[in-house]
Amino acid sequence: MTELDDITLKPSATPRCWALIPCAGTGSRAGAAGPKQYHMLVGKPMVMHTLAAFAEVPRIDQTLVVVSPEDTFFQTPQTANASCLIAACGGSTRATSVFNGLSALLAEGAVAHDWVLVHDAARCLITPEQINQLLDACLADEVGGLLALPLPDTLKAAQAGRVAATLPRADKWLAQTPQMFRIGSLLEALELAGDAVTDESSAIEAMGLSPKLVPGSGQNFKVTYPEDFELAQAVLVLRGRASNG
Repeated sequence: MTELDDITLKPSATPRCWALIPCAGTGSRAGAAGPKQYHMLVGKPMVMHTLAAFAEVPRIDQTLVVVSPEDTFFQTPQTANASCLIAACGGSTRATSVFNGLSALLAEGAVAHDWVLVHDAARCLITPEQINQLLDACLADEVGGLLALPLPDTLKAAQAGRVAATLPRADKWLAQTPQMFRIGSLLEALELAGDAVTDESSAIEAMGLSPKLVPGSGQNFKVTYPEDFELAQAVLVLRGRASNG
């Protein structure tokens, strides 16, 4: 065995951390004129607030944004210098976009043992502190995990528009993002689960694994409906005042 072969076979002593932002959605529920991730909030497109939070976390080696093939947003003069990788491989579902994005990361030099933090572009209120909290909790974990919020409200089951049952909430959590797993494990999980899964944790769970729940924040909500834009705008304005005060 040559010295070069010996180096090639050795796994990386310190797995790198990548961020993957699926950004190929159309935002049909948001009622915006175009994709909601590009809606302006406090003078910037929503996704730019999301990217800014990850850019402030030194342990994130690189961020990759997955857009649809026809998306030209990151080709404009205002965004051309964004400090992230762009992969025009978005699919018709979140799972497809993430799967394709993971493959793009491998093409960029990532390895299967590296970590990836998958985050919704429309969760624009994520903070560097919350990202670091997830990293601290999961870097030494065998499976990985996700930010999540214990369910604060009474949970109802419905039938024909009426309450059918009240469900216990003691063990219920609202899944958030980022969701952090090994690239190789998540690729395998998504390939087995198919397009039906709505988050990465579900795919990992289907393999019989139990992701770690890391308490998140109520402010880390996904902008989904028209009224969410106003709330996100208000939070960003207050944060700006606090940082300038």
